[in-house]
Amino acid sequence: MGVSNKNAQDNIQPKGNKKPLQVLHISKKDSQEINNEQTNLQEDIKKENIAMKPQIIKDDSINEIEDSNEKTEDFDISQQDLNQKDLNRPFNFSEQNTDFKLERTVDEFDFDESAFLEALNANEPIGATGETISGKVIAIESDGLYVDIGGKAPGYMPKKECGLGVITNFKEKFSIGLEMEVLVIKEQNADGMVTVSARALILRQSWEKVSNSAKNGELINVLINGFNRGGLTCDVDGLRGFIPRSQLEDGQDYQSFVGKTLKVAFLEVNPESRKLVLSEKKASLVSKLTSLELGQLIEGEVLAVKPYGFFIDLGGASGLLHQSSVTNGSIRSLREVFREGEMIKALISEIDLEKGRIGLNTALLENSAGELIIDKQKVMQEATERALKTKALFDKKEQDK
Repeated sequence: MGVSNKNAQDNIQPKGNKKPLQVLHISKKDSQEINNEQTNLQEDIKKENIAMKPQIIKDDSINEIEDSNEKTEDFDISQQDLNQKDLNRPFNFSEQNTDFKLERTVDEFDFDESAFLEALNANEPIGATGETISGKVIAIESDGLYVDIGGKAPGYMPKKECGLGVITNFKEKFSIGLEMEVLVIKEQNADGMVTVSARALILRQSWEKVSNSAKNGELINVLINGFNRGGLTCDVDGLRGFIPRSQLEDGQDYQSFVGKTLKVAFLEVNPESRKLVLSEKKASLVSKLTSLELGQLIEGEVLAVKPYGFFIDLGGASGLLHQSSVTNGSIRSLREVFREGEMIKALISEIDLEKGRIGLNTALLENSAGELIIDKQKVMQEATERALKTKALFDKKEQDK
């Protein structure tokens, strides 16, 4: 009969050198470290498997699809990495380093070309040098005045530019609201203000007026206001005119003309150099020219024979008979046709009042080429009758002007 021994199990000795099993007590902190090590180990194994995976050549379309899938997987993984605390917290864009770029096209701005051009014109500076502008006086100072010319800033007119000569009643002549035309003499400064002048505009208009008068051969009366060693001075619409002694009918006692009025013609008009030269002698010539007409037959004395033609005295005026207008035939020398001191008849073919020049012609009096050389006396005797035949030619020339 066996005897039971309760301590039999405790007395059983293990075979060999085996140690009894021991229970390990692992804390929560240690378990987390183990899990992290296992996770890192799994990721390393995953990377090695990816590196050992053979490469497969794919077309572009498949690559694009897989790229999009990888982006989606990355997004999902990043979402999985979020812990519960992050999910409960509101998302803050300021904590992200991602730059958001918005691209906008022109159509989104409702672009209006006409409005754009209008805006450019509104900001375009007003008043280029030499430009004439209408304005209105808005302020008067002791040294000048301000004129509204429609720009972002008014135009300034210094006192000396307000008119010709010395202005004594400055504030009385220019009142607030006075409308006037001015000329821009200096472009805008840093403040957008331009310098304008009424005097410069008057002088420009005066030069234009005397230039037209000179072209038309007009005569004017001037008051002599001074003299110098070369001649007399006068005023012509605010411009300073000069009459040389050689252009006076009597230049001996020329100082005595001061304070008197003379009739003169324009000898030289040059706005750029501001040179205005007048002549009393030319006025006498122009007075005679105005009594002449194209196609008129005149008689005069040959004053001089030049290589290019003859100068004919017409009684106080001289006309030029150019070699091209002498005869329709060929000539060896001009002296075989006319000589100095000889009286001849010729037709007036040109009248230039501006230059005080008269052009003559004898070739139109010939019935055949070279007739003047063969029978000059016959041509001169029949000149009056032959001139009548050419009248229609000059009448047509006058109508064509």
